[in-house]
Order: sequence, then C-alpha cells, then structure tokens
Amino acid sequence: MTTITHLREEEAERIREAVATAVSAGREDLVEALETDPESYLVLLDAAQVGAAETTRLLREAVASARNAGHSWEAIGGVLGISRQAAQQRFGTTAEPETGGNQKVLFPLTAFTEMAALDKAGREGWHLVSFGTLRHVVEASDQQWEHRRVPLSLGARHRRLEAEGWQGVGSWLPWRYYKRPLGLPPEAPSNSDKPIVSP
Repeated sequence: MTTITHLREEEAERIREAVATAVSAGREDLVEALETDPESYLVLLDAAQVGAAETTRLLREAVASARNAGHSWEAIGGVLGISRQAAQQRFGTTAEPETGGNQKVLFPLTAFTEMAALDKAGREGWHLVSFGTLRHVVEASDQQWEHRRVPLSLGARHRRLEAEGWQGVGSWLPWRYYKRPLGLPPEAPSNSDKPIVSP
C-alpha cells in the first residue's frame, strides 16, 4: 500500500532530528559519555526506548485526533501506509473514560464541537476531568467554569495560563486542556445544542 504523505521531506527530516536530539538530551552528559563509557550505550538504549514509547503514545493520540476531526479509517490508513481495516484494528479500540457518581460524559464530540460543549457545560457548573475519543468527562460543582485548549507546543503560554489561575487537565495531541473556576453560581441547564450525555 502506498503511504499518502502530507509533509514535505524537509519537514519530516526536522521531526526525525528533533526526536534524535530529544533522546540524546534525556541525560545531560550522555553525548560526552558515549565517547568513553560503554555503559552509556545502555543509557542511550533506555532513552531510545522511552522515546519510542512516547512516539507510540503520540501516534495513538494523533489517530484519535484525526478521527475526532472527522477523518475516515481509510484516510488514516493511507497516511500510515496500511489498509483501512488494519488501521481500525490497530487504533480503533480505545478505553472508555471512567465516570464517578457526580460525573457525566459529553458525547459525541469532535475537535470542532468540543469547546462549545465545554463552554455550555461550564456555565451549568460542570468542569472537565478527563477525555477520550469523541467524548469528555465532566464533573458537577457549585460554580461556573471556563475551559481552554491551547497547542501543546506553546510552553511559555502554558506557564502564563497557570499563573493566571488556569488548572491543567491534561493533554491530547495536539492540545493541552485547562479549566478555571469563575466563582459564579451555575446557570440552569438549557436543552439547546446539547450533545448526547450518558451518566
């Protein structure tokens, strides 16, 4: 099967170099130690294993993000160079987010609808606690909340948000999610534009 690529070769090469740099930068003195210390090659192996596990996790999140954006298994398989069926078998099963007694699941969501759903839920006193493919788990509270998502790559912006009282909820490639309490009583629930909710 032919792989359908969306990156130019120089873009792909920058990613390869960044991954290799990240693996060798895991330990400050690793590059120097490789010149004289045979034991350091086991450190390099361990660092490469951590890097491989992280890229595997990022690949799973990227596939879920592509599905959340409405892309078919056929399109995803084309990018990965595998069949639609192979892509769905490999990446199609995701664990359902767990919920507690005062939580509910907002479903179905996409990358294009999730922020509106979180905005509505936040006004009604619900705040984000976890998320998965096509769904977010929110928890009831006695106040309104606001939610934000920002690109993972904006490190300085993350620190600024936290300094402004935003609480990190977690990340899902390519986003990091934040919430902040507003100190206002929740609004009464409205039935307009609501996603399907399961308790």
